[in-house]
Amino acid sequence: MFCGDCLVRGEGEPDVDLLVLDPPYNLTKTFNGFKFSQQRVVAYSEWLDGVVRALKPRLKPEASIYVCGDWLTSVSIFSVVSQHFTVRSRISWEREKGRGAKSNWKNACEDIWFCTMGDRYTFNLDAVKLRRRVQAPYRDSDGAPKDWQAEEGGNFRDTHPSNFWSDITIPFWSMPENTDHPTQKSEKLIAKLVLASSNPGDLVWDPFLGSGTTAVVAAKLGRRYWGIEQDEEYCLLALRRLELAIDDGGIQGFEKGVFWERNSQRGRR
Repeated sequence: MFCGDCLVRGEGEPDVDLLVLDPPYNLTKTFNGFKFSQQRVVAYSEWLDGVVRALKPRLKPEASIYVCGDWLTSVSIFSVVSQHFTVRSRISWEREKGRGAKSNWKNACEDIWFCTMGDRYTFNLDAVKLRRRVQAPYRDSDGAPKDWQAEEGGNFRDTHPSNFWSDITIPFWSMPENTDHPTQKSEKLIAKLVLASSNPGDLVWDPFLGSGTTAVVAAKLGRRYWGIEQDEEYCLLALRRLELAIDDGGIQGFEKGVFWERNSQRGRR
């Protein structure tokens, strides 16, 4: 982990297998005294393009890239990443936490753009299946379960992951992973990216590390990690979380190699 500006540390030999890019969104937000102000779409796109150009040299030819954003930021994300990478999909995940809007639709989801450097890349399908509750459990003619299995507390089916995620819980006060960071991503969300697009021992890079979630998840899942964060307090917070991860390698909502629907299982690996 480094405390500093990620744009200064972007150059070097290609060694990154997975880039998780979670920059400030195009909105006005304060991060422990550092204020990022909303810009015109063109200006934000230019800033984001500079970020991508600085980081791209460190990516291996088979690397995967995930870029996080909200509805407005996504306008800039696609315009930028489509010039540098192959865009594979846009993941939308339900962000159920937050206050309602009085004069607009409540913003209840965020996006993650999945890109690759080329046509050769890692995608571990079986590592990111979602266990869903079966409402109508069909059976074969011999009475055996058809494409589902009986579990304690109900009947479930392991389904292929889609690009809409409704099983993510935003960290709140009673969750061990919760911190004071204003835009913290959940470990479960990052775990899906890490498991799908990297292998044990691969290098996962998060140049806007924040509270350290990507590094913590990478460590818990047996990947190497490289995190950069400009705020010293957030860096110290991330280091503390890494220390705690040595004794607790669990990820809430992920158990025995399977992701569970929200509120259906604690999921401590």
